[in-house]
Amino acid sequence: MSDDHVYMTLAEGHEDDTRWAYGTGFEDPLHGVDTAVPDGVDAGELAALCVTLADDALVSAQRLAEWTTRAPELEEEVALANIGLDLLGQARLLYSRAGQTDGTGRDEDAYAYFRDAGDFRNVRLAELPGGDFAFSIVRLLVFSSWRLAHFERLTAHRDPVLAAIAAKGVKELAYHRQYAAEWAVRLGDGTEESHRRMRRAQEQVAPYLGELFTAYDVRDEVVAVLRQVSEAAGLPMPVYRPLPGSGRAGEHTEHLAPLLAELQGIARAHPEATW
Repeated sequence: MSDDHVYMTLAEGHEDDTRWAYGTGFEDPLHGVDTAVPDGVDAGELAALCVTLADDALVSAQRLAEWTTRAPELEEEVALANIGLDLLGQARLLYSRAGQTDGTGRDEDAYAYFRDAGDFRNVRLAELPGGDFAFSIVRLLVFSSWRLAHFERLTAHRDPVLAAIAAKGVKELAYHRQYAAEWAVRLGDGTEESHRRMRRAQEQVAPYLGELFTAYDVRDEVVAVLRQVSEAAGLPMPVYRPLPGSGRAGEHTEHLAPLLAELQGIARAHPEATW
């Protein structure tokens, strides 16, 4: 099998066991892929990029998992759980790529379960408590629009493994954005109460938009999406005023540590356990 074909399997669906997706049973999600860093690509910078993207996905997936048994309808519970699983799958691939390139050989579990809050590099928007359904929809709309815009650019990355991971993620994130946008319009243009909650959610999310635009230069793409959805929903365009600090620098809210304590508890209590 040629290297080009191996990389393409990350972005394509297959009915057999060669499909690259969460839950395939591979101990290493990048098993069988040539993980050599291409000439001209800085291995340290590549690893750092993969970790930040993986941290965003892992923390977001954990927040979405909190809707299990709590969503307003069973269909939405399943949808949010599946979105979380998509993000968890992205995190696995990205952590594995980081472990191949940072010189430590760490696996995905080492990154996810055995780092403290100050070692995480996710944006702070991802770690905020779930709030009500309106808040989760507004956050998902912003997060998926921002991540999709960045992943679209990463499909042309010089590292073919990261480019393939991004190509796979683009398909997932496009659905995440569509799901959030449809609910944003439904709630914003719904009842007086749902409209009020969406306005409040926008105000809660707005202070964290600046950090997203500082992290990656995709402001124009994201603002265009948010403006289009806001107009369709009868909502004002959120005005963002960047807060000091940055999750990319390990500066987090007080909400990340409790989230990680729940996520990491069993793994840390039984560090040698196998499943």
